Amino acid sequence: MNCYYSNLIEGHDTLPRDIDRAMRCDYVTDTKRRNLQHEARAHIEVQAMVDHGKLDTLGTGQDLVIAIHREFCTRLPDELLWVENPITGERIQVIPGEWRMRDVMVGNHAAVPAELVPAFMGHFDWGYSKFRPATAVIAAAASHHRLAWIHPFMDGNGRAARLHSHAFLRRVGVGSDLWSVSRGLARTVDRYKAALARADYPPQSATDGRGTLSESGLAEFIDYFIGTCADQVSYMGSLLEPSGFLDRLRAFVRVGAERGELDAKAYDLLARMFAEGATPKADVATIFGVSDRQARRTIQPLIARGLVISDGKFEPYRLAFPLAESDLLFPRLFTQVG
Repeated sequence: MNCYYSNLIEGHDTLPRDIDRAMRCDYVTDTKRRNLQHEARAHIEVQAMVDHGKLDTLGTGQDLVIAIHREFCTRLPDELLWVENPITGERIQVIPGEWRMRDVMVGNHAAVPAELVPAFMGHFDWGYSKFRPATAVIAAAASHHRLAWIHPFMDGNGRAARLHSHAFLRRVGVGSDLWSVSRGLARTVDRYKAALARADYPPQSATDGRGTLSESGLAEFIDYFIGTCADQVSYMGSLLEPSGFLDRLRAFVRVGAERGELDAKAYDLLARMFAEGATPKADVATIFGVSDRQARRTIQPLIARGLVISDGKFEPYRLAFPLAESDLLFPRLFTQVG
């Protein structure tokens, strides 16, 4: 989901099923769609590194930004590592994890001159590698705009900024792999871009900050960003609320039973796994109240559909959430933007 919405912000409408196929190394033949599959897989793998703490030693400053960009870009096919100068038509290579060596325009925004990028990123490092707990979330929001404004790489800046924000929020104790600000930014993409642009303004008065950028513009962006985070936390909380999920799970099994695809008793097993996290394989027959052979026949359709998984022959069964079943189990998760 996080990858899907981050792609939409980039104008890359990668179908959820194509993302799912990419994670199984099942790539389509169409070159454009296949490249987007590789891009999606790269995003998911880098976010997994963030969520599993593999980048925690890098802090929240420029070392983390460089690592995110490098890890993402090194996973891309060569065709996606080139950008074209819209005026001259020159093709310029994107070097993973290296600051850009050319000046760029991003819409109406002239990013800082290439020769100043190291200095600006050094200042970024000074400002966002240390922060007080009381202002940590504000720092995470502000760093998102500042990184986008500097635009340190030839390409991949937006995605790097969003992954950096995800990592930053996780490091300060409010982020989680259960929600992502990318979804909120994509679903309010016009406000997102407008808020970024407003924070790009120079001071609008003598009291609007002491630097080269508008302090009130940054404050507006921070307010929007934190509000978006809070909205996503609330949304995912409602989506994962146990009683609501169990109602949807019960309806899912009922529909499957009516179609002759599932045994009605499957709900008891799925609900128990949801509550306890895992169920020993030896307990399945007892839960169903049938013989071991009948229990295997009953659980097989759940395994075939990806709803029940196990990490090994002697490992317990766990509940899983396959993408193909997400429309009923997690409605509106992949709702189109706009």
